[in-house]
Order: sequence, then C-alpha cells, then structure tokens
Amino acid sequence: MEKLYGLSNLFMTVFLHNFAIFMVVPAITDVTMAALCPGQDECSLAIYLTGFQQAMIGVGTLVMMPLLGNFSDKYGRKAILKVPMILTIIPTGILAYNRTKKFFYVYYVFKILISMVCEGSVPCLALAYVADNIPESGRSTAFGIISGIGSAAFVCATLSARFLSTAQTFQVSTLIAVIGAVYMQLFLRDSVIDDDQHLHTPIISQQKLAISKVDRKFESNKPLLKALRSFQDLASFFNSSFTITQAAIVAFFSNLADVGLHGSMLYFLKAQFHFDKNQFADLMVISGIAGTVSQLLIMPILAPILGEARLLSIGLFFHCVHMFLYSIAWSSLVPYASAMFSILFVFSQPCIRSIVSKQVGPHEQGKAQGCISGICSVAHIVSPLVFSPLTALFLSEKAPFDFPGFSIMCIGFASMVSFIQSMMLRVAPPILS
Repeated sequence: MEKLYGLSNLFMTVFLHNFAIFMVVPAITDVTMAALCPGQDECSLAIYLTGFQQAMIGVGTLVMMPLLGNFSDKYGRKAILKVPMILTIIPTGILAYNRTKKFFYVYYVFKILISMVCEGSVPCLALAYVADNIPESGRSTAFGIISGIGSAAFVCATLSARFLSTAQTFQVSTLIAVIGAVYMQLFLRDSVIDDDQHLHTPIISQQKLAISKVDRKFESNKPLLKALRSFQDLASFFNSSFTITQAAIVAFFSNLADVGLHGSMLYFLKAQFHFDKNQFADLMVISGIAGTVSQLLIMPILAPILGEARLLSIGLFFHCVHMFLYSIAWSSLVPYASAMFSILFVFSQPCIRSIVSKQVGPHEQGKAQGCISGICSVAHIVSPLVFSPLTALFLSEKAPFDFPGFSIMCIGFASMVSFIQSMMLRVAPPILS
C-alpha cells in the first residue's frame, strides 16, 4: 500500500509539473517573435536564439543528469526532485509579469541557466522512482503509464492555453508550478527499494562529520567528488553492456530528431501557413490526445505481446513517417493529419527507458536514467547546431532552392538512423532485483 500511495502522488506531481511546463509552449513562439521581430512571420534571430538556448541547455544537462541521478541514489528521489520543481517556477514567473523585449531577455537568461540544471530531471527522477517500486516484468507498462500521465498533462495544458490570453497563460502556468512544488513537498513519500532499505541519506548528515577530524571531512566529501565525475560515469555506464550501448545510440538519434523538430516545426508552420498560438495549441492537443490514449491503453496491451524491442522499432518507424509528412506539407491540414501518428510513435521513449532500467540493479536506477538523459543531452547540443541554421536558411529568401521543409526532412533522416539501429537491438536478460 505504501508503494501504491507513493506512486499515485508521484503521478500527480508529474502531472502538475508537466501541466505548468507545457502550458506555455503554444504561446512562447508568438512571445519570442513579438519581442524580437514584431509584425513578422519569419525571424532568423528567433530561430538562432532558440537553437543557442537548446545547445546551452544540452551542455548543462549532459553534466547534471548523471550527477542528479547519482545523488538521487544516495540521498533519495524526493530530496533531489525539490530542486527542479522549485527552480522552474522562475522563468514562467518572469513572463507572467511582463513580456516586453527587456523582460524577454531576462527570461531568456534565466531559462538557460535554470534549464541547464533542471531540464528533463523531473521525468528522469520519476522513472527511477517507478523502477524502485515496480518489478522488471511490469516496468514497460509502468513507464508507458507515466509517459501517458505526461501526455495527459500536455493535452490539458494546451487546451487551457487555447482558451486563455497570452498573459493569463503564463500566470496560470506559474500558479500551477507553485501548486506542484507544494503538493510534492506535502504528499510525496521518498522511494523505497525492494529490500526495504530507504534510498535516503540526509544531505546534511555528512556535513556534521566535517567538524571533528580532517580525515572524516575527506570521507564526507568523497561521495560528492565521486558524483562529480559525470563524464567518467557516463562512459563506464555505456560500456557496461552491449544492450545499453545499442540503446544509447537509439536514444541519441531519436532525441536528435525530437530536438530538431521541436526547434524547427513551429517556426516552419508560422512561416509557411501563418499559424498562431491557437493553431499551435490545436495541433498539440490532437497529438497529445493520441499519445495519451496510446500510452495508457494501447501500450499496456502491446508491450507484453510484442516485447519492448519490437514496440520500440514500431514507434521509431512512425516517427520517421511523421517527420517526412511535415516536411512536404502542401496544405495547412497536413500537420493535423501528421499529428495523429503520435498514437504510434510515442512508444519509443518508454521502451528505451524500460530496456535500460532492466539492465541495472535496484541501487543504480537513478544513475541509469540519469546517464540515458545525459546522452539525450548530447543530442540537445548537436541538434540546434545542425538544424537551426538549416531551418533559418530554408525559411529565408536566401534559400538555395524552394523547399521550406528541407530541414525537417533532414531531421527525419536522423530519426531513420535510430529506427535502423533499433532493428539491430538485442535485449539481454534483465538483472533481477
């Protein structure tokens, strides 16, 4: 009962956090364009700044995700979860107050700095929490459910943004983020692993040892020094198993495509079909509803029948199709039809996470999810450097040929690489808890 109670509160925490984060997504493109290029439908500066932001966030999370994962194994999931839950309130709070050019740049700086530490950490720690409390046989379904909770929050958030003004969108988002942090602090219990040992060592307990002797001070700092070797941990983790190495390659190229599409699609739709906040919200609602239904209803049925590896390949195949359709969109209706493919391509991320989770022991779940998030962060660095200039070029008047969706087609080829690699993935037997 204690584990079920903890999971239910975790699901609510994830829902509130994702609701606050996703609510501003349909509006942020219009806010950026209005601040940097008022009255225009195409703005290379906005594309380059978005790309730079994604790259900087990727650099930060590459270091921080394995570090936070290690800390959560040592000090408990809840203790580390407090950091992103509280800090992510600040950027939306700035735009809730004002959205002029001056305040936009303040938001931009805070968004980069905070996201370098916090981006992706809530899903990462939530997956580790679920792995602590769910046996291997049920993890693919459980990971699908927690992704479905995130998709449900995405749908509710974008629907809310659809009927609110831009100012109200950021104000409500900030309020929900505050509620999420308070709810987590009051109701979420720390994770407990299967052998009934708490994944919790108070952070201040080691500091008390420092006041007695020098050697004790050295010992108290030892876990910190070890945790800071993020790159070494990352390399050793991915070399520990051939299955993990293959899964890391799939995760990298899949996220390379995801980040590229996220950074390019909204600007492409605004330039090509003059989409605004409401149309972005409509598009995201369709995609979110399809993804929620798939993760909560279809994936629990298909995962035990087909297995995670096959389901991963199916998801990545339709991910490719989804991107190629966007790239050749000949009508404003095509993106809406393409968004329906999310009912099939949302399988990929939960499957990757579940495969990796089963390759490590119960005391390494935080490290495993943190390292996978770390390799995904490399994609956050590389993707904007490649695809942001390409998008800006082909949406401008200086394009070498008339193909506005060329950058999105290239993103589709990156997704195809992950699909091909997933076909060669061989899943080793899981490590029993």
